[in-house]
Amino acid sequence: MKFFVDTGDINDIRDLASTGLLDGVTTNPSLIAKSGKQFLPLIKEICDVVSGPVSAEVAATDYDTMIREGRKLAGIAENVCVKVPLTPAGLKVCKELSDEGTQVNVTLCFSAAQAILAAKAGATFISPFVGRLDDIGQDGMQLISDIVTIYGNYPEWNTEVLVASVRHPMHIVDAAMMGAHVVTCPPDVIKKLYSHPLTDKGLAAFVEDWKKTGQSIL
Repeated sequence: MKFFVDTGDINDIRDLASTGLLDGVTTNPSLIAKSGKQFLPLIKEICDVVSGPVSAEVAATDYDTMIREGRKLAGIAENVCVKVPLTPAGLKVCKELSDEGTQVNVTLCFSAAQAILAAKAGATFISPFVGRLDDIGQDGMQLISDIVTIYGNYPEWNTEVLVASVRHPMHIVDAAMMGAHVVTCPPDVIKKLYSHPLTDKGLAAFVEDWKKTGQSIL
């Protein structure tokens, strides 16, 4: 499974990239606004730090403007993945950019039917939002299971399932068990994967016992 971080904070991106755990980055207009930075220079800066896909989202909703924005974003760096909404115009842009060799992330997916359309349009990634479905009383992870199963029936489809709107570590574990290709998470959720009380307890005991020996490795 690939790990993408969902943020516009370049410091968090640099920190996670240094661990070797980071395979890519996803951004959206809300995250860019939160960063307080200019969009295009920030995407270029992120692409210089991360060699994997960096999702940069178009701002328009009509086809003509979206396609122009998508091509401009794709020109920033080779690893830019243009993010488009799952709308008729967005899927049209997806098809055209994909045919031109640009990676495309189709976002705001909330049904298996929508995911089928994205794969047919040649999307590199489909982004189902599990947390937002959970918020309205639906089972977000069931959607992931459905999409993974459907995509598995059609090996000619190359679209990867990118689990988005991840709220906690179990979303990641469940997605991995279902065979999802990618998860994108806020930095704090990725860092929570390290945590377990028995790890902390065991390490504390080892440190205390080592002190009792009076020895030093250095």
